Amino acid sequence: MATPGKTLFAIPIPPLNQHPGGTVTVTLPAPAVYLLTITSPPDNRLTTASCTAILDALDLIEFGGYTPGVVITTSGLPKFFSNGLDLEHALGTQGFLPGVLYRLFNRYLTYPMPTIALLPGHAFAGGLMLAMHNDYRVMNPAKGFACVNELEFGVPLKAAMSSIFRLKLPPATYRDLVLEAKRFSGEEGVKAGLVDRTGGLDQALELIKERKLTNKAKTGIYGLLKAEMYRESVGFLTQAGYDKEEEKDRLMIEGEDKRKEEAEGKLGSIKEKAKL
Repeated sequence: MATPGKTLFAIPIPPLNQHPGGTVTVTLPAPAVYLLTITSPPDNRLTTASCTAILDALDLIEFGGYTPGVVITTSGLPKFFSNGLDLEHALGTQGFLPGVLYRLFNRYLTYPMPTIALLPGHAFAGGLMLAMHNDYRVMNPAKGFACVNELEFGVPLKAAMSSIFRLKLPPATYRDLVLEAKRFSGEEGVKAGLVDRTGGLDQALELIKERKLTNKAKTGIYGLLKAEMYRESVGFLTQAGYDKEEEKDRLMIEGEDKRKEEAEGKLGSIKEKAKL
């Protein structure tokens, strides 16, 4: 059974509001394999503090003199990979989406090494989005669910949040995730194309060995290839893309309000025709 290995460094996650803080620790479970472990109790919410610490860790792996290899991102909390955003913080912090969250998503999506999200427990909403911006996903077969539950608490998905599912998943899986808020177990996730395999660190290391992933970053173009593959999402994750989509969202909401107003105005005559 694989162990996390030697600790290379740890970056603190400072306390923020009700979040007590924590650490992002990077260890070496195998040569050129960097295990980035997020521990931010109680459920690894994605806040400015935690996202910044993860970004710092990714920078240090890339620019700190380490051999190019593979990054596995996991959780030090057995129940959660990540429970997504702290909505109060996200909505109340100016520039959080384009300047923090989308920056993190884009960093993973275009990272110049292969990336694997190792899910020991639940990956909900923004937590699953973070996993989807990795190249591969390995999920605990015995516990935890992956889901996009915005439907259940009435928050529409932004273009940058939705596009990664559209690009990486079969249409039926995308539909079930978004329009049904379906919760996928590890085994269901494999069948649906949501995760690559079930298991833990051992299975993640097996995937790396089978696919010879530690060699993929050596030519220096791995991140560029991903940026081209996922150019739609990359565009949405920029400040310019965010601003453009915010204007589209505003017009869409105005159009929906107008549609409802016009429908309510015609409702009386429709009922009369239907003799209601």
